Amino acid sequence: MSVLSDVPKGSPVVRTLTRDHAKPLGRKIKDRDLPHVERQMPIPMATDSSTAIDKVGEFLEFDFRKMSDWLRAGMKGAVVLALVGGLAGGAYGLLSKRLYTVGTDILINPSNLQVVANDLYAAPTQGDNQVLAVRSKLRVLTSRNVLLHVVDELGLTRDREFNDPSPGLLSSLIGSRSGGAASDPRTAVLEVLGKRIVAKADETSFVATLSVSAETVDKAIRISQSVVTGFQDELAKAESDGAARAARAIDDRLDQLKQEVQAAEAKVESYRRTHNLASSQGQLVSSQSMTQVNSEMITAQSRVIAAQAAYDAVLAAGSNATTQDPVASASLAALRTRASGLQQELDGLSMTYGPRYPRLAQLRAELDAANGQIKTELSRILAKARSSLEEAKASFKALDTKMKDMTGTVFTDNEVQVALRELERDAASKTAVYESFLARAHQIAEREQIDTTNVRVISTAVPPQSRSWPPRTSLLIVVGVVLGLAAGLFLALARGMLRELRDPQPAAAEQRA
Repeated sequence: MSVLSDVPKGSPVVRTLTRDHAKPLGRKIKDRDLPHVERQMPIPMATDSSTAIDKVGEFLEFDFRKMSDWLRAGMKGAVVLALVGGLAGGAYGLLSKRLYTVGTDILINPSNLQVVANDLYAAPTQGDNQVLAVRSKLRVLTSRNVLLHVVDELGLTRDREFNDPSPGLLSSLIGSRSGGAASDPRTAVLEVLGKRIVAKADETSFVATLSVSAETVDKAIRISQSVVTGFQDELAKAESDGAARAARAIDDRLDQLKQEVQAAEAKVESYRRTHNLASSQGQLVSSQSMTQVNSEMITAQSRVIAAQAAYDAVLAAGSNATTQDPVASASLAALRTRASGLQQELDGLSMTYGPRYPRLAQLRAELDAANGQIKTELSRILAKARSSLEEAKASFKALDTKMKDMTGTVFTDNEVQVALRELERDAASKTAVYESFLARAHQIAEREQIDTTNVRVISTAVPPQSRSWPPRTSLLIVVGVVLGLAAGLFLALARGMLRELRDPQPAAAEQRA
């Protein structure tokens, strides 16, 4: 009291001390003294802004005793809300639609089966490319095409779980505002089915897990199996469509390549006819003829040498000459034998009889005839050898003349064949490209019929042990009780705060009264 008495009357410090320092000072100034102090020391009227600031400051000065008072005051309401929340949770657990979730593990290998050596699709080799390939295939697992396959196969448009023909009031209002955009019932089924299917990839392997939820276990398993089948069919169809597009592109190109090959081959044949370049077994006829004539010249030259040697031998032998002709040699040998016999007989009789002996005259006549025949035969042999030599020389000369003529023709053909070989190379290259494209087109056409996707189910869908939604009824009751109790306590605190804001100093007002 002594401290306040020293302060001049009407000073705002008095109100500040009474408001801001009464409680922190351990309530040394009692509540019963405040009215007395205020009566002794009149305080001037506060402005509107200072009054609002004072109210906010007094509101922020609430303590835990006030909070406990507020909570005790609203405890009954909180208990009631807790009971309502528990009943709501139990009712939701008992009355809401139950969903059962089944899981299927699928091994998605990024590399397809190696059916052909030179496949149309290259297998990813880098780790990042393999991960992207698996993620792309995983995206196909929940794609619209796969889901449409499931809808059509299982007839989900006739299932009330996925296509309810009598929607609720809220859905009707929303549908009326949207103007009935979804005229196809499969669109609504796809929207519901897309929320019931979840695909998740394993970060450490190529295994993906497909989770499917439905109101019954059998339906969830059938949908899961249909999704896997549609997924495999979609991958196979994608590869088949790609192969078909490639085959069509190659077929379109084949027609043009065929025309180019025919035009190139026609140029080659036209050039051959224009320059008279006949060929046989890949070689010009002129070159083959020249090679043949060259061989004949070698043979003719050998004959000339042999005939010259035979003629020289006949000349050198004289009367002792022989011939390679077996008939002539036998005749000449017989004549020489006869002449030798006559000579011996003549010599024997000459020693016994005189020169006028008749037999001697006869033998001399026979011996002269035999020697004449031998000379005649030798002359014939010499003439024949000379004739053979002249014939061989004439044949060699003719071949030599022919060889000279053909050499000029071959040289001319070789010069012309330079351009011909260029045309042949162009035709051969175009033919090779055409044949490779043709073989590739047939290979791709067969590849279109082969499914090389390497996707395998390693864990089939099995009935779950419990439902996936809603949670257990007991858990929903506990959650409802906790949420209701929390809501009641929050409302109690909010109600107390609102009262505090409306009347920040109810106790002081009562003491003034």
